[in-house]
Amino acid sequence: MEIDIKEYYTRYGPMVFRRCRQLLKDEETALDAMQEVFVKLLIHKGRLKGTYPSSLLFRISTNICLNIIRDQRKQVSLDKDKVLNEIAHYENSEKRVIIHDMLQKIFHHEKESTREIAVMKYLDGMTLQEIADEVGLSLSGVRKRLRRLQTQAKTKKEIYNDSPSC
Repeated sequence: MEIDIKEYYTRYGPMVFRRCRQLLKDEETALDAMQEVFVKLLIHKGRLKGTYPSSLLFRISTNICLNIIRDQRKQVSLDKDKVLNEIAHYENSEKRVIIHDMLQKIFHHEKESTREIAVMKYLDGMTLQEIADEVGLSLSGVRKRLRRLQTQAKTKKEIYNDSPSC
């Protein structure tokens, strides 16, 4: 089944735009990201199958937005977990730099899908079951990755709090 880019753009463009706007919090950047999603789709259309287009486009848009966020060196604001929430709301600009560095170290050795799981959980507010269905892992696999992230966040926070510059 060959992918019809024009049909996908018409049918799924609004969903992709909402996803990009939700992650990037900027309409212009979200429009650029949405266009990039469909350019990627066009470039790789020969290798892709049209089995689950909404899931495919959701994943591509998430990855592109995460790359934009990383490239712009923006801090990802995490809302639910106490430690990650505390990290995300530091007011002091020096601490923001330290926190950004901490998040980079937390996610540096993680799989891209783990970063997606964190975004789905802490930004999108998805349930663990919804996340598991979306990324194709078991419920326990999702829990395990989130627990590992929480442990790393706590460890990194303790290390940074003990450093003299904090």
